[in-house]
Amino acid sequence: MSNITHVTVLGTGVLGSQIAFQTAFSGFQVTAYDISDDVIAAAKARFDALVTAYKEDGVAGAREGKADEALSRVRFSSDLAEAVADADLVIEAIPEVLSIKQDTYRKLGELAPEKTIFATNSSTLLPSDLKDSTGRPAKFLALHFANRIWKFNTAEVMGTADTDPAVFDEVVAFAGDIGMVPIPMHKEKSGYVLNSLLVPFLNAGFTLAAGGYAEPKDIDNVWRIGTGAPMGPFQITDIIGLTTPYNILAHGGEKDQTLAAWLKSEYIDHGKLGVATGEGFYTYN
Repeated sequence: MSNITHVTVLGTGVLGSQIAFQTAFSGFQVTAYDISDDVIAAAKARFDALVTAYKEDGVAGAREGKADEALSRVRFSSDLAEAVADADLVIEAIPEVLSIKQDTYRKLGELAPEKTIFATNSSTLLPSDLKDSTGRPAKFLALHFANRIWKFNTAEVMGTADTDPAVFDEVVAFAGDIGMVPIPMHKEKSGYVLNSLLVPFLNAGFTLAAGGYAEPKDIDNVWRIGTGAPMGPFQITDIIGLTTPYNILAHGGEKDQTLAAWLKSEYIDHGKLGVATGEGFYTYN
């Protein structure tokens, strides 16, 4: 077991909300931070939906009151200093834009207590891209979760050359404490294990659809039928939300930026962001 008791999650988007709720569900005191009260109001509805999802998916103890009880261990804040004042661990799950993350860590490094460990949930950035912004590289590393973490419960742990091995081990233990399967990584790799496999797969689907070769639903169909997989690339993207792959592609090379422009013009500009908004590549009730 880890010595971590108080956890702050920065960002209450799709994955940030899940990380915060799963942590509270596992018995920890959690502060969910976001940039404004309006954003937090939307996040509270997302947390309520997670209570329902845990019950419907049969997570152990959820229907017996554990899911509802988890909400009592979550508090919300739009004041960064107040949110991290007593944090043993801060998990950052903000937009996948290097400059935004660096700026956040500069502020965080000044505000958080000396004891606080920082962990980024960045999907593609290396922790070494961010460590100098933290002011505490020995207490900084990456802790990456898969979407729908109550079902797909891996937590990839990746440090830098400066990460204290004791801090690394502490975060591995914490990941186990919140019901994850820790995946320690021996050295830095952009995309970790999961996204090193997933991102090229999703981009291959986008390339086929954007190029007019086949419709998203047919691309999903052929993948499911041909491999026995439960979901195709566009179904997966709707669950992740289109904003995350867009941000990744928009900061890539020329080919990636072309795919980003397609996602934006055909879907994002029309409010089609995925399951969270009721429509993405598919329509949801």
